[in-house]
Amino acid sequence: MLDRQQRLVDLDELRNYVYQTLCDHHQLEPDVFPMTERILLRRGRACGVFFCIHGPGTAVFTAVWETDTSAILFYGPRGDRLGKTRLYSAPTLEAVGN
Repeated sequence: MLDRQQRLVDLDELRNYVYQTLCDHHQLEPDVFPMTERILLRRGRACGVFFCIHGPGTAVFTAVWETDTSAILFYGPRGDRLGKTRLYSAPTLEAVGN
């Protein structure tokens, strides 16, 4: 299981880190499969971002950036948690909406 610490200062770095980590772990060819993202809400307030790489066939590989815990959780195609990256510096969630 992955357990890392990372400093990501802007949203593009965060996206690239999530995409590259998922591709590396699942041996996916980078820049071949699209990644989507969705803002997560709790009680009407943004609290994180859900990332999803749409892999071969119906396989999906996901990650969740939780702003409350300042961590990224990585998941496999069956929903099993693969690891966690703690962010000691991260972009603000307001930057996601821009």
